[in-house]
Amino acid sequence: MDANFYTMFSGITPEEMAFLQQATVGLTENQQRNFISIYGGKRRTPQDILLFTLLGFVGVAGVQRFLVGQVGMGIIYLLTGGFCGIGTVVDIINHKSIATDYNRDMAYETLQMVKMGGG
Repeated sequence: MDANFYTMFSGITPEEMAFLQQATVGLTENQQRNFISIYGGKRRTPQDILLFTLLGFVGVAGVQRFLVGQVGMGIIYLLTGGFCGIGTVVDIINHKSIATDYNRDMAYETLQMVKMGGG
């Protein structure tokens, strides 16, 4: 499959693209299509994380943590006002790494699903 196919994901970083290309090397074309379809629905862009983190200043703190599946941290942020705003500021600074870590986990999970499905 064409390596540029991954550019269809909005906000994809060169690091994420390289990781996805390397992770999907041994997949058949059908498995790659399944991977792209499933992964595309799960991934989060750094802009999404940043937007939801900024909501912590004007509304509900911790939405970004719920978005990446960190329910426990989301509840703590919610109850403490984002650790009195400090955790929210840290998440604004680290929004790209939060998205990268989440996307990497989702890529591994999706790879396992595609490989088990035999696609």
